[in-house]
Amino acid sequence: MDQIEELRYLVLAAQRDGSRRLAEALRPLDVTAAQAEVLTILASASQPLSVKELGAQLVCEPGSPSRLTRTITAAGLAELSTDPADARVTRVTLTPQGRAKASAIAEIERRFHEELRSVLPDSAELDGLIATLRQLAEAGPSGQALARRREAENKPK
Repeated sequence: MDQIEELRYLVLAAQRDGSRRLAEALRPLDVTAAQAEVLTILASASQPLSVKELGAQLVCEPGSPSRLTRTITAAGLAELSTDPADARVTRVTLTPQGRAKASAIAEIERRFHEELRSVLPDSAELDGLIATLRQLAEAGPSGQALARRREAENKPK
């Protein structure tokens, strides 16, 4: 196996194992990783997002913001409203129940990230790994969605 092939499989293995562990941690909240991602994005937004804006930031399932929005709305975690400036645009807002669930998700993710930090305690090593993975992902739709999310999170609220 050459280095590039090994890198590809290591990234895949880390992603699959991480996804499995995160799904297990989220199970008591009765949300999937994709639903948790939606709730996290909505909780960090400074204003209600349109379904299109939400979809632009999704990494887990970028092609299905409408389905995910319907699912969390049916669960009482979000509400839909028509944009007053453009009746064709549907905006998504978390309900109090959705905010509480997003807060619980944030705590699970914090603990999960601490576990990952314990494996990669050297910040210079982590910076290098992030830079490499950004290079690999930046041209694809998931990498672009993540870049849009980073940009949205860095905007003043």
